[in-house]
Amino acid sequence: MKHIRKYLLGLIFFGGLSLIAIASVEPVESTTFPTPLDAYSDNDLIKSGEIMAVLTNRVGHTPFNLWASLIFLFAILHTFFAAKILVIAKKLEQKNADKMRADGRSEEEIEHNPPFLAEILHFFGEVEAIFGIWVLALAAVTISFYDWGTFKNYMAHSVNFTEPMFVVVIMALASTRPIMLFAKQILSVFAALGEHSPGAWWLSILTIAPLLGSFVTEPAAMTIGAMLLAEQFYRLKPSSKLAYATIGILFVNISVGGTITHFAAPPVLMVAAKWEWTMPFMAINFGWKAFLGIVISNIIYFIAFKREFAKLSSVSLKAVSLEESNVHHEETVPFWIILVHIIFMGWTVVNAHYPPLFIGGFLFFLGFAIATKPHQSHISLKSPLLVGFFLAGLVTHGGLQGWWIAPVLGSLGDLPLMLMATVLTAFNDNAAITYLSTLVPEFTITAKYAVVAGAVTGGGLTVIANAPNPAGQSILSKFFPGGVNPAKLLIGALIPTVILGLIFMGIPQDVHDPKHRNNSIAEAIE
Repeated sequence: MKHIRKYLLGLIFFGGLSLIAIASVEPVESTTFPTPLDAYSDNDLIKSGEIMAVLTNRVGHTPFNLWASLIFLFAILHTFFAAKILVIAKKLEQKNADKMRADGRSEEEIEHNPPFLAEILHFFGEVEAIFGIWVLALAAVTISFYDWGTFKNYMAHSVNFTEPMFVVVIMALASTRPIMLFAKQILSVFAALGEHSPGAWWLSILTIAPLLGSFVTEPAAMTIGAMLLAEQFYRLKPSSKLAYATIGILFVNISVGGTITHFAAPPVLMVAAKWEWTMPFMAINFGWKAFLGIVISNIIYFIAFKREFAKLSSVSLKAVSLEESNVHHEETVPFWIILVHIIFMGWTVVNAHYPPLFIGGFLFFLGFAIATKPHQSHISLKSPLLVGFFLAGLVTHGGLQGWWIAPVLGSLGDLPLMLMATVLTAFNDNAAITYLSTLVPEFTITAKYAVVAGAVTGGGLTVIANAPNPAGQSILSKFFPGGVNPAKLLIGALIPTVILGLIFMGIPQDVHDPKHRNNSIAEAIE
């Protein structure tokens, strides 16, 4: 009941904002939404490098652009304050509980009578709900400038919700008991080199799991990596510095770890078909550099926290008990069940662009999970659905930011372009950055390389920088009092981000455009 009230309060609030917005702005006529980039007729300004003039012209042409970007900015700022909002809400709940106990109220009464203000703050402090909340404000402004039909058509036909749906399914599959046991067995082989110490598990997970992202997709790799870190590392209660360093390097490594192939990382997927980037191209130009950066970053962090890892080893030894041995015995799963789970994951990955197929496959999987219930853990859809909702809100806002991102990217040289892509990725999903780069005409191969390198490099700086990050945060947030702090996450991810950036742009490169080569071959044949 309290959750229903919480969401109704939010809807009432933004309903009021909608009425204000609709009443305050005169609607204008438009046939296409959002405005196509070629409709601004500002190629001359773009070629001259007058970016501010370009942006001013586009705001003057379509004033809605400014409103959409401001709402997106407010949503981003909101994510930075989410943890503080939750802390305030919990303090209000605790204060109310103490008062009710003093009045002789039962614990049941306390639980079912939370303070009104605390419920509102909980609603606005849920990170996964933030972008969805601000979609209501976006809807209000869109309707005020255009009409309901325009917003409806945008949501139904322009926004692609395939990725959020895919993330929901792949997260649910990757978090199942058979898959987690299988992943644990694989990583245990590497952890055995360090006698299964916390440090050995830490190195194994943060090295191998990101590389798996190139084959099972980054969301699946994030789910596996985060859950294993929760079990093998975070349960030992590391210091705040090490905790944030770990989640930071996890996000960065996952972001670059999917670059060995051309189908697993969302930012690569957005450009692979249009620019004709194949698996060999990705492996030669990105994959080995990503692996090198992951190894160097992991070693640097491991050395920096070597003493704390030694302390955690003693904590881990004390934690070993008969109960853990029994749990290990209970977790045994027949191999054929693991194999079926892997097949379902494979089906989902292969059909990642076809929702009817991977959702249909997931429904079959749920039936299989019920039939093999003794070997299954409880399949919770709460976390996957919240992450999917987060991404759905993000792509809704991101689809309206091309008016300023595309000209900014197109105006820069290779190194500034890489740096700008890295920075922009922190405030907008890296897949959106690379997608918008495909709209920039006359992009050289080095510019293409730079923007993708920047997008994957910056994918760990914030929760919204890379699609799998919300999944990792959702799994690990319970180990961070008050939730994951955005500023501390940024600091934790900064060093590996710099290392990867130096590797991608500092190592001499000889990138050849496969699209140009294929066109030349075709012309020669003709």
